[in-house]
Amino acid sequence: MQIDLTGHHVEITPALRDYVMTKFQRIKRHFDGAANARVILGVEKLIQKAEASIHVRGNDLFANAEAENMYAAIDALADKLDRQIKKYKEKQTDYHRRQ
Repeated sequence: MQIDLTGHHVEITPALRDYVMTKFQRIKRHFDGAANARVILGVEKLIQKAEASIHVRGNDLFANAEAENMYAAIDALADKLDRQIKKYKEKQTDYHRRQ
């Protein structure tokens, strides 16, 4: 999975980049069909924001999270995207297959 990481009013440090990459490995582990992801980290006043969109076959998944800490925002974002990926994966499974 190719991850495009950008910052809006925040500098992307190597530690922050590594943290995002490790969190998105969990998403890649659950669903390998995701081609690319776009992650935007930003700061508005005292609120840290993280938002991401993942392109999967036939659909785009989007999630955003806000917290007082950037790492907490990234954690919440990864949890939301993980739930969406699992739901998308279950929809793709054909349970009514004939024998």
